[in-house]
Amino acid sequence: MLLEFESKIAGFIKANGLFDSADRILLAVSGGADSTALMYAMGALKSEKVLSADTVCAHINHQLRGTDAELDEAFVTSQAAELKLAITTKQLDVRGYARRNKLSIETAARELRIESLLEIAKANNCSRIATAHQKNDNAETVVHRLLRGTGFRGLGGIWPVRTFADDIRFVRPLLCVRRDEILKYLEERNLKWREDHTNADCTYRRNFIRHRLLPALQKASCGCIVEQLSELADSAWKFYRLVCGRAEKMWPELADFGGERVALNLKRFLPEPEPVKVELVRRSLRAIGSGERDLTQRHYERILQLAEQKVSNKKIELPDGFVVGFEYGKVIFSRQKGQQPKRQTSDSIELKVPGQTGFENYLIEASVLEGKECDVEKFKAGKNQFVEWFDFDKVKLPILVRFREGGERFWPLGSAGEKKVGKFLTAARVPQEIRRKVLIISDSEKIIWVWPIRMSEQARITDGTRKVLQLRITDANISETKTGIKTGVNKHG
Repeated sequence: MLLEFESKIAGFIKANGLFDSADRILLAVSGGADSTALMYAMGALKSEKVLSADTVCAHINHQLRGTDAELDEAFVTSQAAELKLAITTKQLDVRGYARRNKLSIETAARELRIESLLEIAKANNCSRIATAHQKNDNAETVVHRLLRGTGFRGLGGIWPVRTFADDIRFVRPLLCVRRDEILKYLEERNLKWREDHTNADCTYRRNFIRHRLLPALQKASCGCIVEQLSELADSAWKFYRLVCGRAEKMWPELADFGGERVALNLKRFLPEPEPVKVELVRRSLRAIGSGERDLTQRHYERILQLAEQKVSNKKIELPDGFVVGFEYGKVIFSRQKGQQPKRQTSDSIELKVPGQTGFENYLIEASVLEGKECDVEKFKAGKNQFVEWFDFDKVKLPILVRFREGGERFWPLGSAGEKKVGKFLTAARVPQEIRRKVLIISDSEKIIWVWPIRMSEQARITDGTRKVLQLRITDANISETKTGIKTGVNKHG
């Protein structure tokens, strides 16, 4: 029989669909009170058949606390063994990464931790990664963002579900409980956990909020400040989901995207409610490669003012070399001249499926289509070299993008077998200016698209195709009229 704490978590999981259709779940366990409670509560749900998915465990050692970090790893390993859970541990050089990339220790640790958990999830065929964020963490996040300046999206705090590449989702089953409830549960089950002494160091902003600011706010509050902030976050998150739905519908109608430049049609943009306009601005900045960490609410306010005033030649400079201006009835988002985009890697990068991925001057949009969405005739009627369909079941994830290398081979659509990419481009009479821009899209085994020229025979859709991977690649420097290249149309049947 489930304890009250475990039943509360079970209800939250069901209400938010955290593990719908998941066969395997990765538990991120640090050894602290929160993640220990998560590990044992999930075990209880599994034992009572409330949870059907298999669970495995991951521990990330940031190597920031010397012997204590080693003891944390040993503790988690022993707890996983007690629960008969498979466990993967990974050690990270957080200080070195922070130094090389000029990041704070907190930011470096977060980036490496997320990257590592995604890698471990893929290796273990886990579609969900459960972390131990709880109500107090959510309250601290809301206050942190209020201090920095935020809108409804930021007020949403920590989301119950966040989707990453390959449809792997980070889920937070403990967002329905407070820290005191967690400690009570651990005591009730006579469970031990590890204490991290750095959590008391108020030189870290989050610790300052936790130990100084929230207690001061609690004294002035007529209720539980953690509950009040969590309720605010929940309301803001639900509202933001509605805003996102509207922005998603509007985006194709008013956004003209090309490489490092996005133009928003003011005639369609201005009548929208302000929250929708803010989300459209955010999407525009993200599309040209701008990060969001250094943007504040004031930046968004200035951009909206620019749109309202319609003053030609007026520009707003943003962090990292981005600029917003007005011309000919449009708000233009771009990079300042002389500013080069940050290259994410010198080799290939993995595409978010589904989702959007930036690579050099390109935006790559991946969608997975099923059922009535797979209208082949409609697709063929509007097809060009910027969009292609692939049989999803013939593609082996992950999907990668990179520039062309010498000597590589692929099987062009409609050909009898493999050819060298270079010889294929020569035979297709592809101009040199286009060759320099060719991208290679591959899965884990083969090239599936030499963009914008031809897809692979090995990934073509047929009458038996049930699920389609759609890729759309946009670049400001290549247009349909410039290439004049026949791309080949998928054969069906």
